[in-house]
Amino acid sequence: MAAGMTVMSLVVFGALFITLGAGVWVGFALFIVGFVGMSLFSSLPAGSNMASSVWATVEKWEYVALPMFILMGEILYRSGISERLFRSLVPWLYRLPGGLLLMNIISCTLFAAVSGSSAATTATVGRITLAELDKLGYDRKIAMGSLAGAGTLGFLIPPSLIMIVYAILAEVSIGKMFMAGILPGLLLSGIYSLYIVYRGIRNPEIAPRLKASYSWRERFVALKDLAPTIILILMVLGSIYAGVATPTEAAALGVLGAAVFAGLNKRLSGKILFDCLIGAVKTNAMIMLIVMGAGFLSRVMGFLGIPAAITQAITEMNLAPYTLMILLGLVYVVLGCLLDGFSIVVMTLPIALPMVTAAGFDPIWFGIYLILMVEVSQITPPVGFNLFVIQGLTREPIVSIAQYALPFFFLMLLTTAIITLFPQIVLILPQLMTAK
Repeated sequence: MAAGMTVMSLVVFGALFITLGAGVWVGFALFIVGFVGMSLFSSLPAGSNMASSVWATVEKWEYVALPMFILMGEILYRSGISERLFRSLVPWLYRLPGGLLLMNIISCTLFAAVSGSSAATTATVGRITLAELDKLGYDRKIAMGSLAGAGTLGFLIPPSLIMIVYAILAEVSIGKMFMAGILPGLLLSGIYSLYIVYRGIRNPEIAPRLKASYSWRERFVALKDLAPTIILILMVLGSIYAGVATPTEAAALGVLGAAVFAGLNKRLSGKILFDCLIGAVKTNAMIMLIVMGAGFLSRVMGFLGIPAAITQAITEMNLAPYTLMILLGLVYVVLGCLLDGFSIVVMTLPIALPMVTAAGFDPIWFGIYLILMVEVSQITPPVGFNLFVIQGLTREPIVSIAQYALPFFFLMLLTTAIITLFPQIVLILPQLMTAK
């Protein structure tokens, strides 16, 4: 890059790290850096460009799906459906190696398919499983580590809030992104489960045997408590895959279904509904502030020519496609220590996507790759959201929780390597959707 462009890039990125390091909210930090960058290095009016950028970012109809999926997760969290999910799985898991530690993995996998949020999945499942596992004498370290890792499935298994944001920004189908996340999500869940079983075989003390016993009849009867979760998954993803609803309409359908099940569970009072609405508003406002700020900063960097210059500099290095993905992976791991997932996606996409597609990678595949990298950021200090959620549940130090989650950090990287070597794991379902 030219000397002037290098100075400009250093000023913009330096200002970003300073504002974030000073504890400024991520959304506001992005706005501040964008405003300063445009004022210093451009003759364009920063204020009017900020206003037009914000409007261009939020006026997309697809974003309506975000608050709907968030509201559905809030209703499920407060309706007791997640507690019934836990009870239904106990009779099936208690005799396996690793025992009820597998509950974290399977519960997170199922709840991720109806919540769309990593933090919501971690908080909901953690409130139920950690106390029970503690009471039964299970190893706290692996219990917290497995919850931290499995909670990230809320981003990978559809319907995922971050998938919606990526699909809108990358201009790809939200439905195809949802389909693309299913097999990688199940693959990661399966790898987590195999690791728990392996640990249970190597060290049975981590999972004490339950004294209770269940007949086969009791096991099958317990499955009825899985029904609300399964029905909601089929309602949301089934309606999208069948082509009878857009993702936004499917989200509204999911909210209706969650409300009906909450009512049948006698857990939908006026106060609970109000709490659900307030929680959804707060979460959506946080996400959209980040998206708007990043949209403005991306526009500023585009005006200044920073993404094009970085792309050209990396292109001139003539990296092989897989070397490029390894380099990007290292960058995302570092960014994950500093930023939350939504910020990583909206800030890096204008730079990374052109490079990746030029190297021959499919943008839908790259979306899943990027989401896996974002999942890694959820369990890396100092800003790993899942670590904060578990700290709130257990009062353990962040550094300790991060250490417990370290094996799952490497399992995520392993899964990323697998889908990079075998991209059809990601692309086969979207291709079937297109053929249909």
